[in-house]
Amino acid sequence: MKNIKYFIGLMAISLFFVVGCTDLDTLPEGDIVTTSIKEEVLKNDPSKAEAGVNAIFAQFSQHCPNEEALDRENHNDFGYPSVMMFTDMNGNDVLSEDIGYNWATDNLDYSDRDYTGRATQIIWNDMYKIISASNTIIGAISKETTDPQSAYYLSQALSTRAFSYWILAQLYQFNYVGNESELCVPIITDENSNDAAIDGAPRATVQEVYTLITSDIDLSVSLLTLAEDNGIFRADKRYISLGVAYGLQARINLTMQNWAAAATAATNAIAASIATPASIADVSEPSFSEITENNWMWGIVISETDRVVTSGIVNWISHMGSLNWGYTFYNGGRQINKALFNTIPATDVRKGWWTGADGTSANLTAAQQAVMDGQGYRPYTHVKFAPYNDVLETTTNANDVVLMRIEEMYLIKAEAEAMSGGNGIGTLTTFVQTYRDPSYTYAAADIQEEIFRHRRIELWGEGLNWFDIMRLNKGVDRRGAGYPNASMIFNIESGSDILLWRIPEAEIQANVGMSEGDNNPSAPAPSPVPDTE
Repeated sequence: MKNIKYFIGLMAISLFFVVGCTDLDTLPEGDIVTTSIKEEVLKNDPSKAEAGVNAIFAQFSQHCPNEEALDRENHNDFGYPSVMMFTDMNGNDVLSEDIGYNWATDNLDYSDRDYTGRATQIIWNDMYKIISASNTIIGAISKETTDPQSAYYLSQALSTRAFSYWILAQLYQFNYVGNESELCVPIITDENSNDAAIDGAPRATVQEVYTLITSDIDLSVSLLTLAEDNGIFRADKRYISLGVAYGLQARINLTMQNWAAAATAATNAIAASIATPASIADVSEPSFSEITENNWMWGIVISETDRVVTSGIVNWISHMGSLNWGYTFYNGGRQINKALFNTIPATDVRKGWWTGADGTSANLTAAQQAVMDGQGYRPYTHVKFAPYNDVLETTTNANDVVLMRIEEMYLIKAEAEAMSGGNGIGTLTTFVQTYRDPSYTYAAADIQEEIFRHRRIELWGEGLNWFDIMRLNKGVDRRGAGYPNASMIFNIESGSDILLWRIPEAEIQANVGMSEGDNNPSAPAPSPVPDTE
């Protein structure tokens, strides 16, 4: 039962953060405490609920949180940004070389689908740890609460649980429409976690998982409306605001192809958020490194004293940055799909987010270009993410990690409007002309495909591309992308079993609610195909 205790047993761990040595579930005389009584305890001592909420967001960034489960320290094990990196490398837009010091090799060649592998365990454990910490708060506060402070705390947990299941649903099963009755992932909530620890938890259907996701995020929106209407706001952008909750609602409805609802939620997110799109001047140099940037809606706050930083290399920017010291100084860096790069006109500021065929970028200073030249990076290497405090070759890798930007909301709005009969072309054109390329004119044959292209460019390296591939049934076609290793040039058709992650073997063995036959099929590694220019 080692693994089932690992993610369900965390209820007890995260409860400690909320109440210390005081158990909210039982009275001294042994009677069971109702949710209303637990909520009253939290209202009388809000620091307990605040600590519980902080415990949720602490799960997003951890130094080797799976070291015990994996019996070793892995330098690609640093919380949710690990999931971002794994999925980006699975696609066809974030390229890197199969070379020493590249911890993403198994994501590039799909050996990460081995259900005994480390990446499989990291994703599963990390997402269910966030769910477990969220369940602690959800179980302590009535969903019918009318207290603004309690509503705020509950909204944080509901939003993060919805977010986590939204991620899991798209990794372990194909897109929502047409697969509603297929098996997805186990549902663990505040209501069934104790029973699941004993009796196991079977895989729920896609429909069941999305029913929970939509219920959680819709209630979160209502609770945050109550909280913010009464002057209760988040302390900083690591937490969920009403704008972020609308943003999650927009993502979820986009995935479900609820086009009108997605358009409305994205519009609401733009209106409710204080974030504004980065201007052309803002992104004419390496950036995307600090949560204080005006276009960030939600992100992971990293401090210089965090263990992921003091480790030097066990952090997201070590693996993804080009201008800071880290793993990319030794593994050739991260490049963009050159075919995608070639679709970006010279008038678009985003062209300079990567070096061109000649290895240079118009967005770089002479000193920045010298770093790129000195490291010998291949053409098309990104310079999107600035080093911490803009210090070149810094060994202090304390970059914050973006989880949601306001620009995404404009792209969701455009796609959802277009797919529901609205003026998506107008929304897209206005956004691109105002914030990225004044010369842009829409000339595509397919508006959804054109928006997908802009999402691939705009959100490159931010851990979102895989979910577009899955929801749009794109498959993975790396031909002509510029992959340096012929062994990693694939053309994987949509719906191929290899695209789905497998539930870890340890979970299958420990969870009595599942058996080997309940797992996603074991698929052979994809076979390389001839490249094209």
